[in-house]
Amino acid sequence: MSNTSHLEKLNGPQRKAVTFGEPLPEKGFKSGPLLIVAGAGTGKTDTLAHRVAHLVIHGVDPARILMLTFTRRAATEMRRRAHDITKKALNETLGGVSQTILQRLSWAGTFHSIGNRLLRHYSRHLKLDPQFSVMDRSDAADLMDGLRQELGLAAKEQRFPRKETCLQIYSYRVNTQRPLKETLEQQYPWCAQWEADLTRLYRAYVEQKQRYNVLDYDDLLLYWHVMMSDPRLAQHVGSNFDHVLVDEYQDTNKLQAEILHGLKPDGSGLTVVGDDAQAIYSFRAAAVENILGFPDRFTPRAEVVTLAQNYRSTQEVLDVSNAVMAEAPRQYRKHLLSIRGKGARARIVTVDELQTQAEYVCTEILRRREANVPLKRQAVLFRTSSHSDILEVELAKRKIPFVKFGGLKFLEAGHIKDLMSLLRWADNPRNTLAAFRTLQLMPGMGPVNARKAIEHLESNGHAFAALKTFAPPQPASGAWDKLTELMLALADPQRQWLGQLHLARDWYKPHFERIYEHFHTRIGDLDQLELLSGQYPSRERFLTELTLDPPNATSDLAGQPVLDEDYLILTTIHSAKGMEWDTVYLLNVVDGSFPSEFSTGKPELIEEERRLLYVALTRAQNDLALVVPLKFHLTNQSRQGDAHVYGGRSRFMTEKVLKHLEATSFHGSSSAGGDNLRADSESSTLDVSARLKEMW
Repeated sequence: MSNTSHLEKLNGPQRKAVTFGEPLPEKGFKSGPLLIVAGAGTGKTDTLAHRVAHLVIHGVDPARILMLTFTRRAATEMRRRAHDITKKALNETLGGVSQTILQRLSWAGTFHSIGNRLLRHYSRHLKLDPQFSVMDRSDAADLMDGLRQELGLAAKEQRFPRKETCLQIYSYRVNTQRPLKETLEQQYPWCAQWEADLTRLYRAYVEQKQRYNVLDYDDLLLYWHVMMSDPRLAQHVGSNFDHVLVDEYQDTNKLQAEILHGLKPDGSGLTVVGDDAQAIYSFRAAAVENILGFPDRFTPRAEVVTLAQNYRSTQEVLDVSNAVMAEAPRQYRKHLLSIRGKGARARIVTVDELQTQAEYVCTEILRRREANVPLKRQAVLFRTSSHSDILEVELAKRKIPFVKFGGLKFLEAGHIKDLMSLLRWADNPRNTLAAFRTLQLMPGMGPVNARKAIEHLESNGHAFAALKTFAPPQPASGAWDKLTELMLALADPQRQWLGQLHLARDWYKPHFERIYEHFHTRIGDLDQLELLSGQYPSRERFLTELTLDPPNATSDLAGQPVLDEDYLILTTIHSAKGMEWDTVYLLNVVDGSFPSEFSTGKPELIEEERRLLYVALTRAQNDLALVVPLKFHLTNQSRQGDAHVYGGRSRFMTEKVLKHLEATSFHGSSSAGGDNLRADSESSTLDVSARLKEMW
């Protein structure tokens, strides 16, 4: 097919990226490795979706296209856009071919979810039971904690790292492939003395997971990585896909980059998209080197196409962003140009202290709202979650509703974990963690009795029928028979997935109402879970996909939900990536925040802080304000205390950057008193100099 109507709306570099390669004589499309460096707001997702559509229009089988993203939502959006573009290009009104394409474009998902599918498919090659369960982070931390206690590490006289830290160290070590010793020295120096104990703990953790037939997040990549290190197996996996497209490549870690290299060692059909200027996740083991070194991994070098035409922000906003990034030492140079024109000048606003900063931001928010910019189109960004504390008090005082990003994830709510554990146990009878939680939902079933029941099950080969021969404590006897019936029903391989969640809810209902005080506020979550279950073809896919990419909570939120339909957005910069607002206020643009005080020891961490600032600046469409407080009051002093330090100007605010900012200042109510005094011309005049001389 030589249809080019789908290319009409693309600019030159976008078109070059979409069409890179050449059609095969019969049907199909071949290309070498391609890196698309997509600056902020340059239509990255659209370009990637057009490339998928271009491949399909040239006869590439959609089932042989692998699309890797970092969220499930991004994968769904990519499929939807590729379908729409193809449908338009083929001039189909009802769907037909393009609908088949959408259904066959089934290998689109996050690295972890695709890894999960491949591991189940190749499980016998890996000596892995294909019925494995995937643990979420909190279950993994709990398992780690149990082993800390068992090995006597929690009872050490000196402070031994807590379960979350142990899991973070483990995860960082796995994803960077660095030795534990190096990981501790560079990232967790205060834990370096525990190297031998942590090695023992991690070995026990790995053995316990294998015993329970469970994998954690990191295992999904680790097993996939091991699989790709075997040349024959890697070649077999890679032969399933003609084209591999990767979104947000700057966020990949060492494991992910090596997995891709194993899939396509010569780079044929490999397209990666990203922006080195937005690489801000090194704390999650992401390696900016992956994108910076990508072209040189291949011979001949990979093609590099740079997208710099920005559709999001005005040029004044981009000038500040460009100036900040221009001073970075190693990068793909790009100068973002707006198609929207010049716009209003960005501002750098000096204020006395944090309270004045809060007053300034609130005053501006209300002023913009009066100028018809709804609260939802305005966002306050900050480096660390605690930086918005004083602002939140001021917003409440002025009755400005807001939502702060962060807070409980859907799957972390207790009642959701209960129901998911029940289904996880049914899916994998060896999942002792899930069994342990489920059994304790019944009255009288504490940890001791739950452990006995699990041992009874183990001694009977993990067959749920063995539950019939276990004698539970008296208070649990009524619920026990119903649980046995339920587990046998759920474990029946002939039973359809549809309706299983409803069965589980029926059994859970009396326990749910007994355990949770305000249970009626949580019912909406259970309804949502049941609704979600209908979108998945099997129980395993439902449990795994939800664990890997959980939605946000509807209840169990911090504070009462606001009833207003309009509300301000407060968010850390890390959570703001990929978002955009009309107006952005950036708090605390001083050294200590930009860059963070914890990042000043290493040049590569300072460069990541520069990129973090760049991500914050490029979220603004029309209006940008950087706020610089001069004074920071010290904590741990009396309410009347005035001990404070002065904040230094951020090292990123160089003369070249300041040239693009309008400098202003704001005086809040605390400093207003001194400015309003009038000189009284009638009063007598004192010669103070003479008086002072007379003292000596």
